[in-house]
Amino acid sequence: MKQLSSWQAPLLALLVAAMLAGCGQSGSEGGASGPQEITASTSCSLDGMLLADYPGPKAQIHYANRAEPDWFCDTVEMFNVYLNPEQVRVVRVMYVQDMGKADWDNPLGQWIDARQAFYVVGSKRHGSMGPTIASFARQADADKFAAEHGGKVYPFAGVTADMAVLDGGALHDSVM
Repeated sequence: MKQLSSWQAPLLALLVAAMLAGCGQSGSEGGASGPQEITASTSCSLDGMLLADYPGPKAQIHYANRAEPDWFCDTVEMFNVYLNPEQVRVVRVMYVQDMGKADWDNPLGQWIDARQAFYVVGSKRHGSMGPTIASFARQADADKFAAEHGGKVYPFAGVTADMAVLDGGALHDSVM
């Protein structure tokens, strides 16, 4: 094995130290390590609506190689984007609000991993875009919500693209 010269050894040590220091940092490559919070100016990535102005559960998707999440004023929008066959960006993590703890009319905080949540599809409660998919950390809370407001409880993997249609229920409105 070749021995390093007197100037190569410190340079190599500096290079290794710099590489190790960068391993634990989150920047534009990794993005935020946890959920971000809604502010008065947080807007929906699909339609520009201000999230703080509307009721019901919100969502955020964090992609690999991107620091800022995509925000959604409704969980239906999150599922629509995520389940879209044309969605090719690498999803690092998704967060939804635990409506077992959050106030429906003014949901703040209470972020949970979307893939670990339980969802109520088909309830009478509306979110920002009309009919919504309510999100819960605990199945017992989802079951209670479904008993009070209707709908059926699904795990994350049970929610399908045909449940996440962005028509706000207009396609099924027989009064129009």
